[in-house]
Amino acid sequence: MANSQLQLVADWERQKEQKLGQDFQIAQNFAQENKQKLSGLENYRLDYLRQAQLKAKQGVGSQTFNQHQQFIGKLDKACELQMQHLNQALLVAEQRKSQWLQQQRKRKAVDMLIDKQAVAAQKLEDKKEQMMLDELSLQKFIRK
Repeated sequence: MANSQLQLVADWERQKEQKLGQDFQIAQNFAQENKQKLSGLENYRLDYLRQAQLKAKQGVGSQTFNQHQQFIGKLDKACELQMQHLNQALLVAEQRKSQWLQQQRKRKAVDMLIDKQAVAAQKLEDKKEQMMLDELSLQKFIRK
């Protein structure tokens, strides 16, 4: 009875570990997506900056130059915001990893307990069997 209850606990711990592993994977994917978005924004900003510099060399009006500067400022803010999103996503991914590893340790502890109980039960069974064999041998010896 206790073994079946322990097996239920082990199954439950395994399910929790699986769920936390999936959560960790989702968080990692989200962090990776945020990293790619940041990279895309930074590349776009750099390309736009190069184009603005080329246009400035060719000569542009002050209003157009100001518009380029304002847009570059907006891109800078977008990059900063995306960096914050990335840092938050990385933090969440690290937390999910920690939870998953902690759950993995719990599941392994329950599995070890089940194994320990199985070994103890096998030893008890072996001892009973040995006692029966000893009793049979003793009875056989007495009959002779």
